[in-house]
Amino acid sequence: MSLGFWVSVVGVVGASCLWGQQSVLVGTVEGAINPATAEYITMLLHIGEERGAEAIILRLNTPGGLLESTRTIVQKLLQSKVPTVVYVAPSGARAGSAGVFITLAAHVAVMAPGTNIGAAHPVGLGGETTDSVMADKITNDAAAFARSIAQQRKRNAKWAEDAVRRSISSTEREALREGVIDLVASSLDSLLKALDGRSIELPSGTRKLQTATARVEEVPMNWRQRLLALLSNPDIAYILLMLGIYGLLFELYNPGAIVPGVVGAICLILAAYALQMLPVNYAGLALIAVAIVLFLLELKITSYGLLTLAGIISLLLGSIMLIDSPLEFMRISWSVILPTVLGSVVFFVWILGKGIQAQLRRPYSGGEGLIGLTAVVVDRITPDTRGRVRLMGELWWATADQPIEPGTRVRIVQREGFVLHVEPSEKPTAWSSLSSSS
Repeated sequence: MSLGFWVSVVGVVGASCLWGQQSVLVGTVEGAINPATAEYITMLLHIGEERGAEAIILRLNTPGGLLESTRTIVQKLLQSKVPTVVYVAPSGARAGSAGVFITLAAHVAVMAPGTNIGAAHPVGLGGETTDSVMADKITNDAAAFARSIAQQRKRNAKWAEDAVRRSISSTEREALREGVIDLVASSLDSLLKALDGRSIELPSGTRKLQTATARVEEVPMNWRQRLLALLSNPDIAYILLMLGIYGLLFELYNPGAIVPGVVGAICLILAAYALQMLPVNYAGLALIAVAIVLFLLELKITSYGLLTLAGIISLLLGSIMLIDSPLEFMRISWSVILPTVLGSVVFFVWILGKGIQAQLRRPYSGGEGLIGLTAVVVDRITPDTRGRVRLMGELWWATADQPIEPGTRVRIVQREGFVLHVEPSEKPTAWSSLSSSS
């Protein structure tokens, strides 16, 4: 037999051994739950099903997030054909608000020491401002949602409902004692050992996990999901909005610059996409627009800084109100608002100062540019007769309110057509008289 045949056989056997080894896919979710998170977890489950993974472990650390994205994730977890494990880790992590629903929906719920879970009241998940009746409807819906997940996964349904209605929260030991989670594991290795031999109910039947010797494979977010996650950050959305506004303003005031307009348009499109995923308060957006208009009006109208002051207040209030959510992680941070407002103020004050300087500066061209210059009288000037003066190598007709002798240095105080009105700036000297006569 040929060498190529045996090489092929060895390759096939090696590939079979590699793919024959059981694999566990590990994904990581840190931060708020948003559409990018839902897309990432959906991809993770799809990869696990395609590869026939032994289990999918989702390492979770979240303060909460959007309710619609949470429902999408829960639906995918409940329908998963591969055993799923939500692991609240590392120590100090939490599964708050939306994280409660995701943890309850996994086949196996695990927490690391020093973590907590709970506080799943739906107020602010989407940032809505509602009356008491609508708030009760949202709370009842979320409570039923949590209760149904807990019942399907055979967990403590009462605790799940209390986490929604009363915003209770539990440590990992309390959650284990209450039947909210299944295990407490200090590390990923200890978790794999604890999962080994555990039976999981799947739509296709019962599967016994074999994870002790399984190959662990980390599956990170792809570039698109990282970009979407970045755009869903309120701070990034706010910065993109301001960059977009200023970029277009620079283009309008400097037509043909191109770069500011292109960059501004791209930033505004990205900001619009980001803001649609966030609870935007349109009053805040309007205040930001009013602030920009006030800053621009300051360049055209002399208000002695009143328009700038009003613009500063409007921009500050609009920035605070732009994202309407009682949850801290869904609001724009002060560390972004203050530098942006101060930067805008400094920029417009600088522009305003340059404009005032330009208005106060003495003209250097045209007829007005001659006012204040010094010339030398060539012909005698009287109140009744005109004489000539030499100015920058040119001869001009000039008039004066008093007699002025040749050689006298005069200052130009007015211009009427091609005639200058002058006044003496110094007493004539013998040298200047000699120069004039020569």
